[in-house]
Amino acid sequence: MNSTNENKELNALISMLDEPSDKVFDQIRDKLLFYGRDAIPSLELAWDNSFDSQIQVRIEEIIHRIQLHGLHEELYTWKNTQRYDLFRGFYLVAKYQYPELDLNFITEKLEIIKRDIWLELNNNLTALEKVKVINHIIFDIHGFSGNKVNIDAPQNMFVNNVLESRKGNHLSLGIVYTIIAQKLGIPIFGVNLPQHFVLAYVDEIHDEKYSMADENEVLFYINPFNKGAVFTKREIEVFIKHLKLKSKNNHFKPCDNLVIIERVLEGLKVSFNKQGYGEKVDEVESLLKVLKKP
Repeated sequence: MNSTNENKELNALISMLDEPSDKVFDQIRDKLLFYGRDAIPSLELAWDNSFDSQIQVRIEEIIHRIQLHGLHEELYTWKNTQRYDLFRGFYLVAKYQYPELDLNFITEKLEIIKRDIWLELNNNLTALEKVKVINHIIFDIHGFSGNKVNIDAPQNMFVNNVLESRKGNHLSLGIVYTIIAQKLGIPIFGVNLPQHFVLAYVDEIHDEKYSMADENEVLFYINPFNKGAVFTKREIEVFIKHLKLKSKNNHFKPCDNLVIIERVLEGLKVSFNKQGYGEKVDEVESLLKVLKKP
């Protein structure tokens, strides 16, 4: 079928969105879903030109399902070929809520912070001195802080919201901090603590994609939720003991970016569940299943 015929069929299908029979409409919807993202411009145009609220709702549902399917594919690609890129994974999570989110817009905001830090760095600085510079620029100059009033809100999990409001929870602030540090070639990686998320400054980068450093190669830890406070392994041991959990090796060493993005989605599930958004909980669960696929 050539593109002209495809456009004719697409437009014919869209013209039937007022179909009263649910069974017939399901068939129309499934055919539109088959077109994927190519159908979205025509569907949006139809929405703009329609004064029928039922048709508009149906169009919104179809567009959302197309976008969700596309996000499934992007996440699967990220998991298998791009997971060393934490920024890409965090951006894809935000696309769940903001499907048209501009990657360049987010990148530019991060680049501004990165540049400000880079101007203050030099090769003679120690690891602690580098972290002090990062903390000063992120928390003092750009004004980032922990969202302690609304810590469970879904917006804490979306990179665009964090960069615009300059507030986030322990996980999202930690991810932003990690992304900026790694863009500067500074070996800082996430540590997947239970009920918390902190960062590790390792002795050297063991892999250009992501670190699999042993805990013995961690110089110190960083808590972005507390304005980048530096601490030692001893504090983690006390924290784990306080939670009455058995200490494990992964409590002290950097984790894979896949684990971090899974944790972001788990956090979103909890947030949406607390707000009573059952459908969103199911959709986020479907994204998690994509990341768990072999």
